[in-house]
Order: sequence, then C-alpha cells, then structure tokens
Amino acid sequence: MSYAGDLTPTDAWAKLEAGAILVDVRTEGEWAHIGIPETKATENDPLFISWSFPGGKPNPEFIDQLRQQAPEDADVELVFLCRSGQRSISAAIAATQAGYTSYNVLEGFEGEPDRYGERTVNGWKNRGLPTNLGKN
Repeated sequence: MSYAGDLTPTDAWAKLEAGAILVDVRTEGEWAHIGIPETKATENDPLFISWSFPGGKPNPEFIDQLRQQAPEDADVELVFLCRSGQRSISAAIAATQAGYTSYNVLEGFEGEPDRYGERTVNGWKNRGLPTNLGKN
C-alpha cells in the first residue's frame, strides 16, 4: 500500500477526533448538492480540495493547493474522503508521495449504490456521521 491505510467512516471519525484533518476531494457541485462532512466537534476544520473536476479532468494543482491549506507539521495526519472511496485513494497516494501521512475513507461520503442505484448502503452520510447541507 502506498499510503498509511484505509479507514471505515467510523474509524476516520475517531482519527479526526484525535487531531487528524479531513480532506474532502469531491467537486464543488458534490459539496453544494450532496452535502459535506461536519467536523465542528473536532479540533480541525475540513479542507475542500477537488481531486478532479466534473467530467473527471484531473486537478493539476491538487498538491499545491494541499500544501497551501494543510499544516506543515509532519505529525499531522490527513484523512481523504470522496464520494465512494475511489478518488480519495488516488489523493492519499499523491499526498503520501508529497510527504504527508495519508489515509483513505472506505465507502466515501455517500457509499455504494443499492440495487436501485441509490446510495443508501453505507458511507459517511449513511452511517450517521455529522453532515451539513452546504459548504460554509
């Protein structure tokens, strides 16, 4: 594995409570229309840095934006979250290569689709972790 590891949403929340920083790598549209994780109960606000843009076009400035927003403290752990836990793997790998201790949240924010295509099976939101309907 080329990053620190995978976490369930519940384990990711525990890591955030212990001081890690959440990095939501979804698109602005996803943040606005689907919601965002709410981390007010932890000591750190989440970072919002898109890994890719609508249509899957990669964000060529992802690492530069991460460096601008994430603390330079080498002891700070980053927890990457996307819609389903796939883009966040790529982001965690890139961040690890840039020198960060990086984790991926399995299941992502929305989780896997059920047999009808609805994302109601698992994920951050469906596991009852704190959310907010719009980026503040």
